[in-house]
Amino acid sequence: VQLQASGGGLVQPGGSLRLSCAASGWNLNAYAVAWFRQAPGKEREGVSCFSSTEQTTYYADSVKGRFTASRDSAKNSVYLQMNSLKPEDTAVYYCATGVCTVVSGAVYYDMYYWGNGTQVTVSS
Repeated sequence: VQLQASGGGLVQPGGSLRLSCAASGWNLNAYAVAWFRQAPGKEREGVSCFSSTEQTTYYADSVKGRFTASRDSAKNSVYLQMNSLKPEDTAVYYCATGVCTVVSGAVYYDMYYWGNGTQVTVSS
């Protein structure tokens, strides 16, 4: 199983980036797919998770209204469209696949496979 993330880069505040995650050896359509990020000196944070069972995408409060996750079933790929980027969005972003559940408004992740990271830097 291999997840390949790409699309990171340097962007100015207010700009946009689109991250991609392509899977091989694994059917992304049958499992939840999540995006995480980790900034230097900070813990890894769940950014979004598409639950295949509930057909719903959950977003961290910090990215709601700015980030949109999507998938292309035919290409076995998922995407993260990031708009109105802020310096605090700077981090290494990872895609992962497994299970995500929501309990009392909190998202719990149980990821089976992880992709490589892609660096996103938001700076003027």
